[in-house]
Order: sequence, then structure tokens, then C-alpha cells
Amino acid sequence: MKIQCRNLSKFFGAGAQRLTALDNIELQVQHNEFVTLVGASGCGKSTLLRMLAGLERADQGALLIDGRHVTDPGIARALVFQHYSLYPWLTVLNNIKFCRRLDVHRRHSTSASVEAASGRADALVRLMGLAACIDAYPNQLSGGMQQRVAIARALMGRPEILLMDEPFGALDAQTREVMHDLILHVHRLEQSTIVFVTHDVEEAIYLGHRVVLMAPRPGRIDSIYEVPLPRERTRDMKHAPQFLALKRELLDRIRDTSGIETDLDLLDQLSRNGASAPQGD
Repeated sequence: MKIQCRNLSKFFGAGAQRLTALDNIELQVQHNEFVTLVGASGCGKSTLLRMLAGLERADQGALLIDGRHVTDPGIARALVFQHYSLYPWLTVLNNIKFCRRLDVHRRHSTSASVEAASGRADALVRLMGLAACIDAYPNQLSGGMQQRVAIARALMGRPEILLMDEPFGALDAQTREVMHDLILHVHRLEQSTIVFVTHDVEEAIYLGHRVVLMAPRPGRIDSIYEVPLPRERTRDMKHAPQFLALKRELLDRIRDTSGIETDLDLLDQLSRNGASAPQGD
């Protein structure tokens, strides 16, 4: 098993102010699996992803990768953020090569390894369709192109696990579709394990082998759904009856677990009370 979360809990604050961000998370992810996380805001999706990246530590339970406890970031894991986080003073190519530039100063680096890294950077540039803009700077690129650079940079070190936190959330619908097919292509080529956070249920089903639905207050895993589609995805599958049925089921369950109906009832009650209150002079 590639990733194992065992009774994983995370708290923020202390005493009466302590907030349970994640409560007893039980999750296993296999090698080369693509798992998507969905759920209402505040359910702990991004917190869980940061814990997998080693940026947050568990307060209870255990997080293991390849059977070893995770306590810090590691070269075998790469995190792609929603807002690109590119270095604005570096060109496209140098952004992609950045982690390898750091490696040059390590004692174990050789001219052969540096040359191999340069070849990988060139291959990633072609894969991401960035060959025409390798000398451009981030502020000269569209949002979709910047995200391609961020993904290429994350892949530069051949990570075994790719963690993605709503990476396409700020993109327009057409660009998102292109990025969906691109990341599926990358997954087939790299054979990596991907954990992908999104608010978009359709995106979660189209990309994922399994969809993990999380619920808030406290953040927890509510249910896990197997996606009843072949691993080789095509856009036509979004209209398949099993795709639409799973989408409906997930949306209904998110609504049930988010408390939105209760919030709407409270808003309706406040509105009625406000309408019946006496008017002042």
C-alpha cells in the first residue's frame, strides 16, 4: 500500500479554542491510483493534503508512505498549489529546472546526472506544450500555461506521489478540460500516485479511480465511491448514465453532510422574523 492514514486527527488551537480539523481519518491509497477528494468547505481536504506533503503533522494516529511514518516533506512527494506559486524572476525553463539547480551544489551530483535532468526538463517542456515559451516569464503567460509550468516543475524530480490542491480551480471551463486530459496523460506516463483535491464533483469523477467524500464539523471521511468507468477516460463518458448517477449521488450527499439545508432554514426563519417585526417611525 502506497499511502496509509490510520485514525489520523489534526487539531488547531488549544483548550476551549481547539478546533478539530480532521477526525479519525482512515484511508488507504494504492500505488498508481488516482484518488480525488471532494466535500463542502471546511471539511479538511487541503489540511489532509498538506499532511500528506509533510507540511502539517498529525496530532493523533499515523500517516505512512511505503510503510514509513511521514514527519517532514520528502523528495518522493510533490505538491501543486491552486495559485501556481511560480518564481516570477525565473523563465519557464528555469522554473521547471529549479529543484535540479539546487541539486547541482550537492556532493553526489555528477555531470551525467545534471545532463539527465536537463533532458527530463526538455521532455517535460514538450509534454506540457511549453516549447514556444521556454524563455518567457510567468507574468507573460496565461493561467493555464502557468499551471502547466507548475505541474512540470512538480514532476521534475520524478515524484512517486503527486499532490494537487484545486490546481484548476481558477481556470476557465475550456482550459480545465484541456488540463484534465493532460494530467490523465501524465498519470499514464509517469505511473505516479495522485491525490487531487477539488470542489468540482464532475472533475472528481472524471479524473479519479475513487472519490473520497469528506464532511465538515469536524473534518472526516463520510464515504468513498468507486468510479464505475474504464481507466482510459474520454469526455463522452461525462454523459454516460453511470457517470451522471454518481454525480447526482455525490451532490446529494455533499448537500446532506454540509448542513446547507439547516443554514437555509435558519435564513428563511430570520427573513420571516424580520418581515414581521414592527416598523419604526
